[in-house]
Amino acid sequence: MLNIVGFILITLGTLLLVISAIGLLRMPDTITRIHAGTKASTLGTLFIIFGVMFLEPSLWFKLLFLALFILITNPLSSSILARSTYLKHGFLNQSGMDDLKEKRK
Repeated sequence: MLNIVGFILITLGTLLLVISAIGLLRMPDTITRIHAGTKASTLGTLFIIFGVMFLEPSLWFKLLFLALFILITNPLSSSILARSTYLKHGFLNQSGMDDLKEKRK
């Protein structure tokens, strides 16, 4: 039974990673690409890690630390990438809204 749950989680995680890759190609601007790349890939990677936890229960402690590390660093790195892109190139979207314009100077 644990094997079935593990394989289902790994399959769902792989599907989310594929959706994330498609989102990176299909999204129109930088910010939404970063969003698509971060949210779906973080969740997909966590699903894969939890699936491996079901398949190999002896590794749950190490995999839990790996999941926590990914849960903390993946959104943080995407936030830093979005901020550096904004500070270097301005807000690259099609709406024209720029709430941080005065902080850019």
